[in-house]
Amino acid sequence: MKVKVFDESHEKDLEASVNQFLSEMSGEVIDIKYQVAIGISGEDQIFCFSAFIIYQ
Repeated sequence: MKVKVFDESHEKDLEASVNQFLSEMSGEVIDIKYQVAIGISGEDQIFCFSAFIIYQ
């Protein structure tokens, strides 16, 4: 069993990274976990979109 972690600041970048990985991998996906975190810095909002893929 293996894992791959993705972390991007924009959801479209995460989508592209995950889709590229899935198209190139030769194993079987067991599960995908997804999470969004938001931080505040002054008047800025900082987003963190992440995915955790478990595969064989």
